[in-house]
Amino acid sequence: QVQLVESGGGSVQAGGSLRLSCAASGYGYNTYFMGWFRQAPGKEREGVAGISPGGATTYYADSVKGRFTISRDNAESTLTLQMHHLKPEDTAIYYCAERQGWDPWSLGSTYNYWGQGTQVTVSS
Repeated sequence: QVQLVESGGGSVQAGGSLRLSCAASGYGYNTYFMGWFRQAPGKEREGVAGISPGGATTYYADSVKGRFTISRDNAESTLTLQMHHLKPEDTAIYYCAERQGWDPWSLGSTYNYWGQGTQVTVSS
């Protein structure tokens, strides 16, 4: 049984930084593609970043390129999203998600397991 638990959310002012973590339990973490998604009130869920099972390939939404960095530690079964230069429009609940396969990374429907989410609030 796979479980994903996010942590690290909080409230910051615009221009600040936050580091989100996702701890995964279950077998075979290093075989799964991992992603970060977010959902703001009244908006659809959107893909923020994705990373290949070995960590060599990363993907980002245009809105976060150059500001966010996704990484993973397969030995520790953890996923991280380092966020810099945060903007009010980054305010959302952030979720980590896990799947196998190589479908387009930002399609949330292709992910099998999801965390409970962590709130990120950026004030202007």
